[in-house]
Amino acid sequence: MTVTTLPVEPAVEPPSAERVMSGRRLLTRLKPPRVALNAVLVVVALLWLLPTISLAIISFRPESLFQTSGWWQVLTTPSQLTLSNYSQLFSKGLAAGGLLDSLVTSLEITVPATILVTLISSLAAYSIVFGRWRGRTAVFLVVVGLMVVPVQVALLPVVQLYRAFGSLTGFNPYGTIYGVVIFHVAFGLPFGIFLMRNFYIGIPLELVEAARIDGAGEGKLFWRLIVPLGMPAVASLAIFQFIWVWNDLLVALVFLGGYPHTPLTLFLYGQTRALGENYWIISTGGMVSIVVPLVVFFSFQRYFVRGMLAGAVK
Repeated sequence: MTVTTLPVEPAVEPPSAERVMSGRRLLTRLKPPRVALNAVLVVVALLWLLPTISLAIISFRPESLFQTSGWWQVLTTPSQLTLSNYSQLFSKGLAAGGLLDSLVTSLEITVPATILVTLISSLAAYSIVFGRWRGRTAVFLVVVGLMVVPVQVALLPVVQLYRAFGSLTGFNPYGTIYGVVIFHVAFGLPFGIFLMRNFYIGIPLELVEAARIDGAGEGKLFWRLIVPLGMPAVASLAIFQFIWVWNDLLVALVFLGGYPHTPLTLFLYGQTRALGENYWIISTGGMVSIVVPLVVFFSFQRYFVRGMLAGAVK
């Protein structure tokens, strides 16, 4: 009887403490210093903010200095800053054609469009995710397909639709704030439903079923359970919709070209055509238009990142 001996593999010795420490020192040397990384980030942030900073400084400089010197000279002589540009723009008050009137008009368009898109998108996404009806997936695919329709393509058909509606009912939304709000709501819903559905689909179905077993109706289930859990997505959608509508020029130019009360973007467009090279006035109006979106963004910024990552990680 022959006995076969198998080769014995040599035992692998665990790495010594000295080798481990030397490896850690090597990795530490390969990592970039935190101070250098922070310095690079600060430089990138300053370059990113430089146009906004220059716009803000120009808005506080008088016309005479704008024609003779650069905005960076304010760093050495800050006494040249003045509020004359702002007082000139706000001199008309709430009269038609003034900056304050344009601010109010922009709010009249943006706030209803944001609220309606957020509410309808949340309800539609709740029905698609937690509803008990057939064809939910097909409806969602149609909604996703509508996201690829450009706004420019629909301008003329919507104008014709408004006029046909006006001939039938006697009320033509074209040339009114209502027409602009309806247009923004219609084109904001596909993305809103898509975003809210991707967030709601991460909510456990068992939680919803347990609430239904406890006797919660659909209305109570939506407002007491789904909305609080979906607040990050709701806030993110509200921020996106508010900024999109607030910065819109094309839709306002098409639908409100002859309207006496123009939104802020259309007001700045008119100032550009009327004033030409008077950039100190235009920059002042631009700074005013930046303030409101910044307030909205920083008010909901803690929900923004969580809402943007909705549905990305399971």
